[in-house]
Parts: sequence; C-alpha cells; structure tokens
Amino acid sequence: MNPSKKAIIIGGSIGGLFAANLLLRAGWDVHIYEQVAAELESRGAGIVTHPELFDALREAGVIVDASLGIQVEERITLDRNGIQIGSLHYPQILTAWGRLFALLIAAFPSERYHGGKVLSTFQQDPNSVTAHFTDGESVSADLLIAADGLRSKVRQTLVPNASPQYAGYIAWRGMVEESVLSPRALKEMFPYFAFGLPEQEQMIAYPVAGKNNSVEPGKRRYNFVWYRPADETTSLRDMVTDASGKIWPEGIPPPLIQTHHLEHARASARQVLAPQFAEMIEKTEHLFFQPVFDLESNQLAFGRIALLGDAAFVARPHVGMGVTKAAEDAQSLVRELTTHDDLSTALEQYQTARLTSGKHIVARARGLGAYMQAQISTPHERAMAEKYRSAGMVMSETAVSLKGK
Repeated sequence: MNPSKKAIIIGGSIGGLFAANLLLRAGWDVHIYEQVAAELESRGAGIVTHPELFDALREAGVIVDASLGIQVEERITLDRNGIQIGSLHYPQILTAWGRLFALLIAAFPSERYHGGKVLSTFQQDPNSVTAHFTDGESVSADLLIAADGLRSKVRQTLVPNASPQYAGYIAWRGMVEESVLSPRALKEMFPYFAFGLPEQEQMIAYPVAGKNNSVEPGKRRYNFVWYRPADETTSLRDMVTDASGKIWPEGIPPPLIQTHHLEHARASARQVLAPQFAEMIEKTEHLFFQPVFDLESNQLAFGRIALLGDAAFVARPHVGMGVTKAAEDAQSLVRELTTHDDLSTALEQYQTARLTSGKHIVARARGLGAYMQAQISTPHERAMAEKYRSAGMVMSETAVSLKGK
C-alpha cells in the first residue's frame, strides 16, 4: 500500500462509492465529488443481487446479512388472465437501490464525500490530473476515476462520439406499498419474482424493502419494470415533452411527465397485462418511465483517468447487472492498482479485463431485449427475438449471474 497516492472520484452514486471504499481500504487518499448537493435519490429502483455483488460489498466493508433485501425462492410467469403458465426455482435476494446506497455511504467517511460539486473541466500531465469545479475549486491527484454515469461529463470530453444509443423501447417503473395490494396480488405475486410477456412487451416485478429499508411483512414494497416499444421520432418524442413544450431527449424528470401519458399507461396495463400487474400500476403513487439506452466503450483508460460503471458501459436492464458490473469494475481497478506500482500498467490491465466483460454484458442484454425493439431489422435481431420470446427462456436468462454464461 502507498498512502501517498491520491484519487479523485467524479460521481458519488453506487459505482463511485464502491471504488472509493475499496481504494480507501487499499491505502489511497480518496475523495468523492458528486454534483447533487443533497443525498441521492433512487426514484424507486429495485436491484437484483448476485453472489459477485455480495463479494464486492464485503470487500468494501459492508456487512451482508438478512437486512440487505428480501429472499425470493421462485420465479413465475403470468398470462393475460393472471394464470400462472410457468415457474422456475431460482433463489435470489432482491433489494432496492436506496438500501445499497445507504450501506455504501455509511462505510465511507463523510468528510471525504463532497456534494454539490459540478465538474467544469479537467486536465492532466505526466505527474498529476486536476479537476476544476464550477464553484472555483480545483483538486489535483494521481488518478481521476469517472463514475459519473450514463451521461458522463468525463467520457463526453474524452470520447465525444461515444454516446448512449436508444434501444427502441421504454421502461415504466415504480414501487407499490405491500399494504395496499389486494389479497389476490399478495398471494399470487408478492412472494415471487414475476414475469408477464405481452406481444413485444415484458413485465417483471419483485418484492423489495419498504420505507426506511424495512423488510418486515406488511411494510415492504413491490417493484416493477414494464418494457414497451416507443418509436424515437414519434411516440417517444411526445412522451419526453413536458407541458411547456420542452423536450427532454435523455429522459424527462418524473414530475414533468404529462398526466395523459400516465393515464394512458394505466389504461394500457388493464388491456394487456395480467390483472395483478395492472393493479400494481394502478396503485403506484409515483409512476414514471425511462427510455432504455445502451452504451459500449472501446477505451477505458486515458493517461491518469479511468472510466467505471455506467460511464464505461451501459447494458439494458434485462441482465440486472448494472450495480454488479460497477462493483466488479471497482474491484478490478483497485486490484490492478494494488498489483502494479506503475499507474499506466495498472490502467492498461484494468482496461483489458473490463472491456471484454463490458462488451459481453451489453451484447447479452441486447439479445434479451431484442423482441421488444420497435424495429427489428437484422437477421441476428430477429433470431434473438424468437429465442427470448418463451416464458421458460425469459425466466431462466433474465437477471441471473453471468458466471459460466
């Protein structure tokens, strides 16, 4: 370990926190700079966990126990009438973004986490890298890690042509309180990781912790993601336009979604989804949607700068690997920095390892999502669409560990 080495992390979400906690434990002087001033919010995101994620959490100093999430033993698929048409035994712990964030930020010294710090520019020379913030502060270090997400300012500066690509469909998301669900939904859905497969659509839903991270029966929540095609130039454009006429091409803030789009989604749910799923959408207080993107990078190391997490690769949510991938990125980076005294060699080794993994995850996610794309244009896409249309295939391949895959 070399305590004199200093790292700047741009982005204080889960990926940045994984990297920061691991570096701190490896003897680095590390600080996080997050543009949001207040504590980050999850907007109702559920998280599917994997054994690889548990390993990374333990390495980052987090205790992994029953309070992490909810254990689910079985996956099921419901038809349009709400009848179970398939099942698969697949034990898994399901949790919420907010729960993981709370655990990771609690493990990191608060004086090293700086909120309200918006990156302006950065520069590097053979001896250091310096980040300049809009409030006038400048900070120099040996290493800068870009963990600033899908719309990474660092990546956009270094590789302007590497931008997220719209997948042709959106994801309606939300969480419903366990306490408001009907007896039928509680019995036939709540204990399970549940799927619905309307034509060119997909619904997945699973239980997660409730308010204050409660896993007590009666106080939990049920999280869902409902994928629906949306043409980029017509229906999507209309959906990401707010009441003032402003267009938000990267995703409209949930409070600005126009009411008629919410009403249309609830009406459509009643028409195409199982009644149990439609009930969830009807009873969700904060229903919102996100366009689905993916992003594939060809370079992760740039001198003294490394891309990590969603700043490096973004896979469609079907693989359920976003958080786990960020954790493994952080593990790989810190492992190479610990193994190699030379920074360039460490970052080159990190890049080699994580480029292969990232491309594999993105390709797999594209295959899982092919049958929901608004326009399926190539023979490969059509083949993927057919492969992942059956309930058995979807249940066995969605959000599972990629070890051996």
